[in-house]
Amino acid sequence: MFIGFRAAEDRILAALAEAGYVDITRAQARLLAGIDLGGTRLVTLADRARIPKQTALALVNGVEAAGYVERVPDPSDGRARLIRLTARGRGVLPLAIAEEARIEADWQALLGVRRMRALRRALWDLALSADPDLHPPEAPERKEA
Repeated sequence: MFIGFRAAEDRILAALAEAGYVDITRAQARLLAGIDLGGTRLVTLADRARIPKQTALALVNGVEAAGYVERVPDPSDGRARLIRLTARGRGVLPLAIAEEARIEADWQALLGVRRMRALRRALWDLALSADPDLHPPEAPERKEA
C-alpha cells in the first residue's frame, strides 16, 4: 500500500511542479490536503497529518509564506484561528484532483474494472477499521458484494 501511495503522491507533486507549483514540499502537500474548504484549526491539521502541533505549525508557516494559506479568525470561537487556503492554494486543487483521476484511470487500465472496484472496497474497509469516523465518497459502491 505504501509503494502505491508514494507513487501516486510522486505523480501529484510532479503534476503540480509542471504547472508551476514548484515550492510545495511533500510534507506541505500532505498538510494542505487536510485543509477543509472553510478552513481548519492547526490542531486538527496536526491530528489529520499525524504530526506534532509544532511540526504542523512549521509547515503552515512555510505554506503561508509561500502564499498558499492564510490565518483567519474562527467564526465559532473568536480566540481561535483557522488555516484557510488562499486563491493560490485553491489553484492547486483542480490540478491535484485531475492527476488523481489519471492515476485511478491508469490503475483501472492495469487491474480492470472488477479488480479496481474490489481494491477500492478493500481499501475503504481497512480505512474504516482504522478510523470509523471516515465517510467514503462512494458509499453506494461499498454496498455491492
